[in-house]
Amino acid sequence: MTDSSSGNGRPLAERVATRLLYPTSRPRDAALRDAVSGRVVLVTGASHGIGRATVLKLAAAGAIVLLVARSLEELEAVAAEIASTGGVAHVYCADLTDMEATDRLGRELLEQHGHVDVVINNAGKSIRRAIDRSYDRFHDFTRTMDVNYLGPVRLLLTLLPSMRERREGHIVNISTWGLRMPPAPGWSAYAASKGAFDLWLRTVATEIASDNITTTSVYMPLVHTRMSAPTNFGNMPGLTAQEAADVVCHAVVAKPVEISPWWSGPVQAWSDITRGPAQRLMARTFRR
Repeated sequence: MTDSSSGNGRPLAERVATRLLYPTSRPRDAALRDAVSGRVVLVTGASHGIGRATVLKLAAAGAIVLLVARSLEELEAVAAEIASTGGVAHVYCADLTDMEATDRLGRELLEQHGHVDVVINNAGKSIRRAIDRSYDRFHDFTRTMDVNYLGPVRLLLTLLPSMRERREGHIVNISTWGLRMPPAPGWSAYAASKGAFDLWLRTVATEIASDNITTTSVYMPLVHTRMSAPTNFGNMPGLTAQEAADVVCHAVVAKPVEISPWWSGPVQAWSDITRGPAQRLMARTFRR
Protein backbone atom coordinates (compact mmCIF):
# COMPACT_ATOMS: atom_id res chain seq x y z
CA MET A 1 0.00 0.00 0.00
CA THR A 2 1.07 3.59 -0.59
CA ASP A 3 0.05 6.84 1.05
CA SER A 4 -2.38 8.81 -1.08
CA SER A 5 -2.43 12.29 0.47
CA SER A 6 -2.07 15.16 -1.94
CA GLY A 7 -1.80 18.90 -1.64
CA ASN A 8 -5.11 20.04 -3.13
CA GLY A 9 -4.22 23.64 -2.28
CA ARG A 10 -4.21 23.06 1.49
CA PRO A 11 -1.66 24.79 3.75
CA LEU A 12 1.51 22.79 4.38
CA ALA A 13 0.83 22.51 8.13
CA GLU A 14 -2.60 21.02 7.46
CA ARG A 15 -1.20 18.56 4.93
CA VAL A 16 1.45 17.40 7.39
CA ALA A 17 -1.08 17.08 10.23
CA THR A 18 -3.41 15.11 7.97
CA ARG A 19 -0.64 12.69 6.99
CA LEU A 20 0.32 12.15 10.63
CA LEU A 21 -3.20 11.81 12.04
CA TYR A 22 -4.96 10.05 9.17
CA PRO A 23 -2.47 8.15 6.98
CA THR A 24 -4.51 6.65 4.14
CA SER A 25 -3.83 3.48 2.21
CA ARG A 26 -4.41 3.43 -1.52
CA PRO A 27 -4.59 -0.02 -3.13
CA ARG A 28 -2.43 -0.56 -6.17
CA ASP A 29 -4.34 -0.17 -9.42
CA ALA A 30 -3.81 -3.84 -10.30
CA ALA A 31 -5.10 -5.00 -6.90
CA LEU A 32 -8.21 -2.83 -7.17
CA ARG A 33 -8.89 -4.06 -10.68
CA ASP A 34 -8.51 -7.68 -9.59
CA ALA A 35 -10.97 -7.08 -6.75
CA VAL A 36 -13.74 -5.28 -8.64
CA SER A 37 -13.42 -5.78 -12.41
CA GLY A 38 -16.72 -7.08 -13.75
CA ARG A 39 -18.27 -7.12 -10.29
CA VAL A 40 -21.47 -5.33 -9.30
CA VAL A 41 -20.80 -2.66 -6.67
CA LEU A 42 -23.59 -0.64 -5.09
CA VAL A 43 -22.74 2.76 -3.59
CA THR A 44 -25.33 4.86 -1.76
CA GLY A 45 -24.88 8.61 -1.58
CA ALA A 46 -23.05 8.43 -4.91
CA SER A 47 -23.83 11.92 -6.22
CA HIS A 48 -21.40 13.92 -4.06
CA GLY A 49 -18.38 13.77 -1.82
CA ILE A 50 -16.97 10.42 -0.77
CA GLY A 51 -19.55 8.45 -2.74
CA ARG A 52 -18.86 10.28 -6.00
CA ALA A 53 -15.08 9.99 -5.63
CA THR A 54 -15.43 6.29 -4.79
CA VAL A 55 -17.58 5.32 -7.77
CA LEU A 56 -15.23 7.11 -10.15
CA LYS A 57 -12.30 5.06 -8.83
CA LEU A 58 -14.25 1.79 -8.85
CA ALA A 59 -15.60 2.32 -12.36
CA ALA A 60 -12.12 3.16 -13.64
CA ALA A 61 -10.99 -0.20 -12.22
CA GLY A 62 -13.70 -2.04 -14.18
CA ALA A 63 -16.51 -2.35 -11.65
CA ILE A 64 -20.15 -2.19 -12.71
CA VAL A 65 -21.24 0.57 -10.36
CA LEU A 66 -24.81 1.11 -9.19
CA LEU A 67 -25.27 4.73 -8.18
CA VAL A 68 -27.92 5.49 -5.55
CA ALA A 69 -28.93 8.92 -4.25
CA ARG A 70 -31.92 11.25 -4.16
CA SER A 71 -30.68 13.66 -6.84
CA LEU A 72 -31.34 12.18 -10.29
CA GLU A 73 -29.74 14.97 -12.30
CA GLU A 74 -26.50 14.83 -10.31
CA LEU A 75 -26.40 11.03 -10.47
CA GLU A 76 -26.79 11.16 -14.23
CA ALA A 77 -23.89 13.62 -14.42
CA VAL A 78 -21.66 11.21 -12.50
CA ALA A 79 -22.80 8.31 -14.70
CA ALA A 80 -22.05 10.34 -17.83
CA GLU A 81 -18.56 11.08 -16.56
CA ILE A 82 -17.99 7.37 -15.97
CA ALA A 83 -19.35 6.44 -19.41
CA SER A 84 -17.10 9.02 -21.09
CA THR A 85 -14.07 7.07 -19.92
CA GLY A 86 -15.46 3.67 -20.89
CA GLY A 87 -16.89 2.70 -17.51
CA VAL A 88 -20.28 1.17 -16.73
CA ALA A 89 -22.69 2.88 -14.34
CA HIS A 90 -26.39 2.49 -13.62
CA VAL A 91 -28.42 5.22 -11.93
CA TYR A 92 -31.09 4.63 -9.27
CA CYS A 93 -32.81 7.63 -7.76
CA ALA A 94 -34.04 6.65 -4.30
CA ASP A 95 -34.76 8.13 -0.90
CA LEU A 96 -33.59 5.81 1.88
CA THR A 97 -36.05 7.40 4.32
CA ASP A 98 -38.89 5.78 2.35
CA MET A 99 -38.76 2.18 3.56
CA GLU A 100 -41.15 0.76 0.96
CA ALA A 101 -39.25 2.48 -1.84
CA THR A 102 -35.96 1.21 -0.41
CA ASP A 103 -37.25 -2.35 -0.42
CA ARG A 104 -38.40 -1.89 -4.03
CA LEU A 105 -34.97 -0.55 -4.89
CA GLY A 106 -33.30 -3.68 -3.55
CA ARG A 107 -35.65 -5.94 -5.49
CA GLU A 108 -35.14 -3.90 -8.67
CA LEU A 109 -31.37 -4.18 -8.32
CA LEU A 110 -31.59 -7.96 -8.02
CA GLU A 111 -34.02 -8.23 -10.93
CA GLN A 112 -31.85 -6.14 -13.24
CA HIS A 113 -28.39 -7.33 -12.23
CA GLY A 114 -29.00 -10.77 -10.76
CA HIS A 115 -26.91 -10.04 -7.67
CA VAL A 116 -24.82 -7.41 -5.90
CA ASP A 117 -21.23 -8.31 -5.02
CA VAL A 118 -20.32 -5.32 -2.86
CA VAL A 119 -22.51 -2.89 -0.94
CA ILE A 120 -20.93 0.38 0.18
CA ASN A 121 -23.20 2.08 2.70
CA ASN A 122 -22.08 5.67 2.29
CA ALA A 123 -25.26 7.80 2.28
CA GLY A 124 -25.63 9.72 5.51
CA LYS A 125 -27.18 12.69 7.24
CA SER A 126 -25.13 14.80 9.63
CA ILE A 127 -26.52 17.23 12.16
CA ARG A 128 -24.92 19.10 15.05
CA ARG A 129 -27.33 20.75 17.46
CA ALA A 130 -27.25 21.17 21.23
CA ILE A 131 -30.00 19.39 23.13
CA ASP A 132 -31.50 22.67 24.43
CA ARG A 133 -32.08 23.62 20.79
CA SER A 134 -33.65 20.25 20.00
CA TYR A 135 -36.60 20.09 22.40
CA ASP A 136 -39.05 20.97 19.62
CA ARG A 137 -37.10 19.23 16.82
CA PHE A 138 -37.83 15.54 17.28
CA HIS A 139 -37.71 15.28 13.49
CA ASP A 140 -33.94 15.77 13.67
CA PHE A 141 -33.71 12.41 15.40
CA THR A 142 -36.15 10.56 13.17
CA ARG A 143 -34.55 11.87 9.98
CA THR A 144 -31.02 10.90 10.97
CA MET A 145 -32.23 7.51 12.18
CA ASP A 146 -34.04 6.87 8.88
CA VAL A 147 -31.04 7.76 6.70
CA ASN A 148 -28.21 6.42 8.84
CA TYR A 149 -29.82 3.32 10.33
CA LEU A 150 -33.25 2.17 9.19
CA GLY A 151 -32.78 2.81 5.47
CA PRO A 152 -29.52 0.82 5.19
CA VAL A 153 -31.03 -1.99 7.27
CA ARG A 154 -34.10 -2.12 5.01
CA LEU A 155 -31.90 -2.29 1.90
CA LEU A 156 -29.64 -5.01 3.27
CA LEU A 157 -32.58 -7.12 4.45
CA THR A 158 -33.54 -7.29 0.77
CA LEU A 159 -30.04 -7.92 -0.59
CA LEU A 160 -28.63 -10.29 2.04
CA PRO A 161 -30.62 -13.41 1.09
CA SER A 162 -29.11 -13.32 -2.40
CA MET A 163 -25.60 -12.83 -1.01
CA ARG A 164 -26.00 -15.71 1.43
CA GLU A 165 -27.44 -17.99 -1.23
CA ARG A 166 -24.47 -17.26 -3.49
CA ARG A 167 -22.10 -17.48 -0.49
CA GLU A 168 -20.33 -14.37 -1.65
CA GLY A 169 -20.46 -10.69 -0.81
CA HIS A 170 -18.84 -7.81 1.03
CA ILE A 171 -20.45 -4.92 2.93
CA VAL A 172 -18.54 -1.71 3.64
CA ASN A 173 -20.07 0.72 6.12
CA ILE A 174 -18.83 4.30 6.19
CA SER A 175 -19.12 5.01 9.89
CA THR A 176 -17.55 7.80 11.93
CA TRP A 177 -14.54 8.16 14.17
CA GLY A 178 -16.95 9.74 16.66
CA LEU A 179 -17.98 6.25 17.73
CA ARG A 180 -14.40 5.58 18.86
CA MET A 181 -14.19 8.82 20.87
CA PRO A 182 -15.81 10.15 24.06
CA PRO A 183 -19.32 11.42 23.20
CA ALA A 184 -19.09 14.91 21.72
CA PRO A 185 -21.65 17.55 22.76
CA GLY A 186 -24.12 18.51 20.06
CA TRP A 187 -23.89 15.27 18.10
CA SER A 188 -26.52 13.19 19.92
CA ALA A 189 -28.82 12.62 16.92
CA TYR A 190 -25.99 11.82 14.51
CA ALA A 191 -23.93 9.66 16.86
CA ALA A 192 -26.93 7.63 18.00
CA SER A 193 -28.02 6.86 14.44
CA LYS A 194 -24.51 5.95 13.27
CA GLY A 195 -23.95 3.87 16.39
CA ALA A 196 -27.19 1.98 15.84
CA PHE A 197 -26.21 0.80 12.36
CA ASP A 198 -22.62 0.13 13.43
CA LEU A 199 -23.77 -2.24 16.17
CA TRP A 200 -26.41 -3.79 13.90
CA LEU A 201 -23.87 -4.60 11.20
CA ARG A 202 -21.25 -5.92 13.61
CA THR A 203 -23.88 -8.18 15.15
CA VAL A 204 -25.17 -9.41 11.80
CA ALA A 205 -21.57 -10.02 10.71
CA THR A 206 -21.33 -12.83 13.24
CA GLU A 207 -24.35 -14.53 11.66
CA ILE A 208 -23.38 -14.21 7.99
CA ALA A 209 -19.68 -15.03 8.29
CA SER A 210 -20.40 -18.75 7.84
CA ASP A 211 -21.91 -17.88 4.45
CA ASN A 212 -18.67 -16.19 3.39
CA ILE A 213 -20.13 -12.68 3.66
CA THR A 214 -17.57 -10.20 4.98
CA THR A 215 -18.01 -6.73 6.44
CA THR A 216 -15.77 -3.71 6.98
CA SER A 217 -16.57 -0.83 9.31
CA VAL A 218 -14.70 2.32 8.29
CA TYR A 219 -14.52 4.77 11.20
CA MET A 220 -13.88 7.70 8.92
CA PRO A 221 -12.29 10.86 10.33
CA LEU A 222 -13.34 14.35 9.31
CA VAL A 223 -13.68 14.61 5.52
CA HIS A 224 -14.05 18.03 3.92
CA THR A 225 -17.20 17.61 1.81
CA ARG A 226 -20.51 19.34 1.23
CA MET A 227 -22.00 17.43 4.18
CA SER A 228 -19.37 18.60 6.66
CA ALA A 229 -19.15 22.16 5.33
CA PRO A 230 -22.03 23.67 7.42
CA THR A 231 -20.27 22.71 10.66
CA ASN A 232 -17.43 24.90 11.87
CA PHE A 233 -14.59 22.51 12.70
CA GLY A 234 -12.11 25.34 13.10
CA ASN A 235 -8.65 24.42 11.85
CA MET A 236 -9.13 20.69 12.37
CA PRO A 237 -7.27 18.78 9.66
CA GLY A 238 -9.28 16.35 7.58
CA LEU A 239 -9.23 14.20 4.48
CA THR A 240 -10.32 15.23 1.02
CA ALA A 241 -13.05 13.23 -0.69
CA GLN A 242 -10.37 11.65 -2.90
CA GLU A 243 -8.34 10.53 0.12
CA ALA A 244 -11.45 9.13 1.78
CA ALA A 245 -12.30 7.25 -1.42
CA ASP A 246 -8.85 5.66 -1.29
CA VAL A 247 -9.72 4.36 2.19
CA VAL A 248 -12.98 2.90 0.89
CA CYS A 249 -11.23 1.23 -2.04
CA HIS A 250 -8.69 -0.22 0.38
CA ALA A 251 -11.61 -1.66 2.37
CA VAL A 252 -13.00 -3.28 -0.78
CA VAL A 253 -9.66 -4.85 -1.68
CA ALA A 254 -8.27 -5.91 1.72
CA LYS A 255 -11.61 -6.56 3.49
CA PRO A 256 -10.40 -5.81 7.02
CA VAL A 257 -12.95 -6.03 9.82
CA GLU A 258 -12.46 -2.34 10.56
CA ILE A 259 -10.45 0.71 9.56
CA SER A 260 -9.96 3.58 11.97
CA PRO A 261 -7.38 6.28 12.78
CA TRP A 262 -4.32 4.70 14.41
CA TRP A 263 -4.81 6.63 17.63
CA SER A 264 -8.52 5.94 18.08
CA GLY A 265 -7.96 2.61 19.84
CA PRO A 266 -5.94 4.10 22.71
CA VAL A 267 -8.37 7.04 22.96
CA GLN A 268 -11.34 4.68 23.17
CA ALA A 269 -9.57 2.53 25.79
CA TRP A 270 -8.79 5.64 27.83
CA SER A 271 -12.37 6.91 27.61
CA ASP A 272 -13.75 3.50 28.64
CA ILE A 273 -11.41 3.26 31.63
CA THR A 274 -11.88 6.87 32.70
CA ARG A 275 -15.47 7.38 31.62
CA GLY A 276 -16.28 9.88 34.36
CA PRO A 277 -13.25 12.15 33.81
CA ALA A 278 -13.65 11.89 30.02
CA GLN A 279 -17.28 12.98 30.27
CA ARG A 280 -16.37 15.87 32.56
CA LEU A 281 -13.64 16.95 30.14
CA MET A 282 -16.10 17.02 27.23
CA ALA A 283 -18.60 18.93 29.39
CA ARG A 284 -16.02 21.60 30.26
CA THR A 285 -15.07 21.90 26.60
CA PHE A 286 -18.74 22.36 25.66
CA ARG A 287 -19.22 25.10 28.29
CA ARG A 288 -16.31 27.02 26.84
